[in-house]
Formats: sequence, structure tokens, C-alpha cells
Amino acid sequence: MQYVKIKDAIVEQIEAGMLSPRQKLPAERKLAESFDTTRVTLREALSLLEAEGRIYREDRRGWFISPLPLRYDPGQALSFLDMAQMQNRLAKTEVLNASTCLADKQATRLLALPAFSDVFCINRVRYLEDRPVVLVTNYVQSKLTPDLLAHDLTQSLNQLLCNQYGLKQKQVRYRIATSTLLGSIAQALRATSGTPAMVIERVHFDSTGSIIDAAIEYWRHDAISIESCLELK
Repeated sequence: MQYVKIKDAIVEQIEAGMLSPRQKLPAERKLAESFDTTRVTLREALSLLEAEGRIYREDRRGWFISPLPLRYDPGQALSFLDMAQMQNRLAKTEVLNASTCLADKQATRLLALPAFSDVFCINRVRYLEDRPVVLVTNYVQSKLTPDLLAHDLTQSLNQLLCNQYGLKQKQVRYRIATSTLLGSIAQALRATSGTPAMVIERVHFDSTGSIIDAAIEYWRHDAISIESCLELK
């Protein structure tokens, strides 16, 4: 199958260092001409490379070589910035919006709230080397943190809740699933609609088992690698 041969040829160039991380690939028309194939066949090869996390697409900008993914260890209570710094990556956070709202279905489920509860909803985009890689939606019970929105929300929310309100997490529940980026989430990550995604739900509990807050992370799937080392007893 020609599209598999094209995919393998591009992989060889990546592994040989001929194509660098974040390097833009030629336009699809030129690539198709280079491989003496049709745009349809080329796109099948590109789709395979995207599924394997070798390349990523930015809306209206084209295809790029994926850098190494960020290693994400659910067994360690590290902030995004801490993870990035430990792996020598350049990271930053942008707050899209933050407001008080009536808990929607998602917030009610994650925080185990009664009907008509108010929550803080915070939407942030996180970047690695100026590339948006994850959109995070945080839900926090407003009654626990009345002036939360007055603080700098680009910092670690877990550290903020601990330092300012004494809400220290003792347990985290994770749910990890695959999905696709759509609508405003895809737009925030400069992705085309339907781009593969990794979705991570986190619910944080205090020492009494009460829920502190919850987060939903929508990752570009090539930007993250779930890794963990557990000591067996």
C-alpha cells in the first residue's frame, strides 16, 4: 500500500534527524508531488502519522513534526509547570476566562453537588515552547474559596488552594479516555476539528474525603505520554 510506504519514509527522515521537532512539512501539494502520489493517498499517510503522534496539524498553518511528549505521571502530585521544568521544557499558562456560574452537568457530577450550586469555572490553556498543548477546565466550589478569582490564576491552582485556603489534597481520582478536539476546544489549541485527544479528569479530595475541586484536561494526544512507576508491596 503506497500510503504506508510514504508514512514509513517520513518516519525514517524523522528518526534520522532530517526533520526536526516543530519543523513545518511542505504543503500537501508539494509532498504529493515529491512522492509522486495523489493528495488522497498522501492524506492517508499523514493521518497514520498523526495517529502515531509523529506529526500534528495546526488549523490553517499545516503539518508539523511533533516534539517529544511531556511525561505525565499520575502517581506524582506535580503541577504542569513543575513537570515541564523537570523535563527541561518551556511552559506557560494563559487564562481564557474565569467566572462564577451555576454548576452544569459536568461540574455537578465531578464535584458531587446538589442542584443549583454555584461554582467557579476556570478555563486555561497551557503551552510548551509556545505551542498550546492542553486546555484545562477547573471547577471549584465557590463557598470554599470566596475570593479565588481575585488571585493570579496562571499559577498552580492546587498550590493556590493550599496556600490561600488551607485546602490540601490528600487523594486524587483519575479518569483517562481518548476523544477528539472539537469546537472552541480545538480552536483554543489551534487544532483542526476532529484532532485526536487525550482527556484526563481529576478530582481532588482532602484528608476527610471531601471534594476540593475537579479538573478536565483536553490534551493534544501527541503532546503527552502517560507514565508511572509504582512500588509493589
